[in-house]
Amino acid sequence: MTAPSWDLTIAYHGLDDSKIEQDIALIEQCIDVLKQHIAKREQVLVMQNAVQTSEAAGTLMATINTFATCHASVDSSNEVAKSLMGRIAKLNSSLTQAFAPYTDTLTHSDDAFIEDVLAHSSADVSGQYFQFSCLRKLADSKLSVAEEQLITALEVDGKDAWGRMYDNLTGTLEVKVTQPDGSIEQMGFSQAASLLYGSDFEKQPAAWQAIQEAMETHKESFASVVNALAGWRLTEIEKRSTKRNIHFLEPSLHDSRITEQTLDTMMSVAKANRSVGQKAGKLMAKVHQLDEMKPWNHLASMPSLNLGADDSDDAQSYEPKVYSFDEAITVIRSAFSEVDEEMAEFVDIMVENGWIDAAPSSQRRLGAYCTKLAATRSPLVFMTWGGSRSDLLTLAHELGHAFHNWVMKDMPLCKTRYPMTLAETASIFAENIVRDYLLSKASSRTEKLEMLWEELSSCYALMVNIPVRFAFEKEFYEKRQSGELSANELSELMSKHWQDWYGDSMSQSDPYFWASKLHFSISEVSFYNYPYLFGYLFSIGVYAQREHKGDAFYRDYLSLLRDTGSMNAEEVVEKHLGMSLSSEEFWQQSIDRVSAKVDLFETLLSDK
Repeated sequence: MTAPSWDLTIAYHGLDDSKIEQDIALIEQCIDVLKQHIAKREQVLVMQNAVQTSEAAGTLMATINTFATCHASVDSSNEVAKSLMGRIAKLNSSLTQAFAPYTDTLTHSDDAFIEDVLAHSSADVSGQYFQFSCLRKLADSKLSVAEEQLITALEVDGKDAWGRMYDNLTGTLEVKVTQPDGSIEQMGFSQAASLLYGSDFEKQPAAWQAIQEAMETHKESFASVVNALAGWRLTEIEKRSTKRNIHFLEPSLHDSRITEQTLDTMMSVAKANRSVGQKAGKLMAKVHQLDEMKPWNHLASMPSLNLGADDSDDAQSYEPKVYSFDEAITVIRSAFSEVDEEMAEFVDIMVENGWIDAAPSSQRRLGAYCTKLAATRSPLVFMTWGGSRSDLLTLAHELGHAFHNWVMKDMPLCKTRYPMTLAETASIFAENIVRDYLLSKASSRTEKLEMLWEELSSCYALMVNIPVRFAFEKEFYEKRQSGELSANELSELMSKHWQDWYGDSMSQSDPYFWASKLHFSISEVSFYNYPYLFGYLFSIGVYAQREHKGDAFYRDYLSLLRDTGSMNAEEVVEKHLGMSLSSEEFWQQSIDRVSAKVDLFETLLSDK
């Protein structure tokens, strides 16, 4: 199936573009300038210039890194791209080290100095108020400048190297899938994993089993990765706990810009309502003509329906629609236009500029993501197009991220760095727009069921699978403080939390999920899980405002998105929704809306 490939020439004309080396030279010059003026950093003008210099170097570096990452995503065997990413990682470390003395001064100086620094004509400096305030909250966990520089220097070939090892291993890993006819097909890990998301149901058990066997073969390597990453973080936290004991969740909470109370409230409400997700799973199993879901089909698209001869408005069997990429774009554009024509026009911009890459390729990385070229503020979307309804919603999700970036393009970069918790707002909002649009166009019971299936699938993934990940990782870190866990112990821990959250909706666990899921082996961030649940429930709350605000909603929505880079999550909710994240009511109202969709699916499925 045809799908577009990126046109990245807005940044560079290729990995061999001489401008890349010129920009790297500029970054190195910026680093040298920062080093030259360290002794004068307590002077306001010097600090202002340092902030500008760091922002300029960071923008160039992020652009080059995104460019290289895009090439590596399309072809994970691209050694030139991976080499360039490695160079940028070292440059980033050098820049962070060079700016560390300035960071120390900004962290510990009095308020008057900070106010003087912010009184600058450049938005790259004057717009730093929120960033500085976040930085200053970490004052009691900061080490000396030399120690901070040492940690940063060691990360490149320490913590980050483990993340690269995981990427390289899974990017080149091949699995052997037994076909229905008994033949063996060898394919890349990402290709096998993608089968679990599609509608080739006969191949899914074998694909899952092949992945399990590959994880079993390499389990010691994968265990080494997650143990090393957790061990590094725990050791760093221990060294930073000179003035008070720092909990291992604190760095994640800080990056997510939420309080511990917010996280605890959300997770406790989710736990109390896990029956909603389990019910979704049981209904999905019923459509699969099974008593319960299986670890190989809980991510799959909806199977064909056979509603019986008494269903007058439907054919006796219904095959899920397969979309061409162009058809999907038309659907998304039409759905976005119902919110505002400006959103629809944005979809045209993404397509016409070649900022979407979705063409299948053999060495392609797994998953989907949105990124941006910092220098040009161009959003980019990556996914692998297969034509399913799930693919359509994935594309809508990533275009939602892209739209979030687009509406902030006129703001200084320092005011656009939103946390992952709020990053999911626009993406899941976009999914909801498309789901409701398709549901409104559905003319038959089967079409409605197919659309609501996506609601059930999201509910099952975000209200059950995401909490499994969080519960596993939290207990893993608790146990890791006493020593490394073996691969078998990790699998046992995963199975324990899998059974706790899935209940009787899926009795068979996915013991190697800790190994096969990339999110546990990302070196840059820990607990890459609960923000998805936050974003899911928060975006449903935002989406509900569309009904209440009517024509005023769109401008209010843009205002909310533009605030995500300069407010904590609690402040965003208070300002734009008038509610508190520490209140169970906030989370319950969103879950109730999800539950209503699950109930509607049940009603339609039972209708005769």
